[in-house]
Amino acid sequence: MPTLADIRHHYAELFAAASNSADPRLAGIVASVPREDFVGPGPWTIVINGRRLVTPSADPVYLYANNLVALDGQRNNGEPFLHAAWIGKVAPRPGEVVSHVGAGTGYYSALLARLVTPGGFVHAYEIDADLAVRAEANLRSYEAVKVIHGDAVTLKLPKSDIVYVNAGVVAPPAGWLKALKPGGRLVFPWRPSERIGLAALVTRGKAGFAFDPFMNSWFIPCVGAAISVAAAQLPTRTDAYRTRSVWLTAKRPPDATATAIIGDVWFSAETVA
Repeated sequence: MPTLADIRHHYAELFAAASNSADPRLAGIVASVPREDFVGPGPWTIVINGRRLVTPSADPVYLYANNLVALDGQRNNGEPFLHAAWIGKVAPRPGEVVSHVGAGTGYYSALLARLVTPGGFVHAYEIDADLAVRAEANLRSYEAVKVIHGDAVTLKLPKSDIVYVNAGVVAPPAGWLKALKPGGRLVFPWRPSERIGLAALVTRGKAGFAFDPFMNSWFIPCVGAAISVAAAQLPTRTDAYRTRSVWLTAKRPPDATATAIIGDVWFSAETVA
């Protein structure tokens, strides 16, 4: 019979395959972070298509699948292979600084911390007090991460190689874009309307911020950044998927290429040179 270690290792290999990452460390890192350390005591509630199913026992083997594990009545631990795709996109490297917005109980913060070690660091932001306390306890043994209980929408983020956002926003706050170092990457769930939900990768280049909408994605709303301003020009689904760059309105006013204009930022069909 396979052991828990065998099952965790197989899950880690599937995670690495789902990421499409060329990083040879990824499977080993995923296998080194026990998911059961971040979801509370079992048995656990698994959420699938709106249904809630309780695991037969508190055996951690039930956690090593591509499923959502409920943390309470509304929140969950996140879908592993979706995060695998995101991690593959942002490609964390040793020595990089990550700002993780919406850290929850810390599971993906732990993976990111291992991926930027040695020399890197993860600032894990969580606005919910209970989740922040749980994350801090869960991450105590991870030296390269610090939990910040606060609102990452209004707080000034440190200069970051990666801003990794786990809550849906109508538009990324200007502060998140400004926090990116040259070559920095922002991955976030773009939710400009009720019917549009996609994951986008923003990369800071010399000429501006390139925008890549790479997959469908639905997350809980981000407090303070999930309600559209009244004067916003919101995109259609077609416009959202043809967006190729994002700009600060203070730096460049919107023009005829605009696919959406929302607060301090606007989105364009123009490709960044």
